[in-house]
Amino acid sequence: MKLIQHAQMLAYNPGVTPREGGLPGLDVLKKVMGSINLFGIIATVGALAISAIVWAWGHHSGGHQAEANGKKGTVVAAGCALLLGAANGVVAFFSAMGTQVH
Repeated sequence: MKLIQHAQMLAYNPGVTPREGGLPGLDVLKKVMGSINLFGIIATVGALAISAIVWAWGHHSGGHQAEANGKKGTVVAAGCALLLGAANGVVAFFSAMGTQVH
């Protein structure tokens, strides 16, 4: 009997759905998040430029460790740019997938 009650509690729908306009300051929060995303993209551009310089410097000076670190930094910065640019789409995709769960 206890297992059935536990399953019923897991299946309970609390009726909570995302809704715009529910809290004051939502527009300000959206602007702050957009600014943080822009700051991250600008920082990623700097990281990509520095990593590319380290990669080139390591390659031309024979510094294999510097070259490897430059390559890693370039890949990490490119991945970070991908995630920052796709943040809205990724969240929207998984939010839509979450609405399909019953």
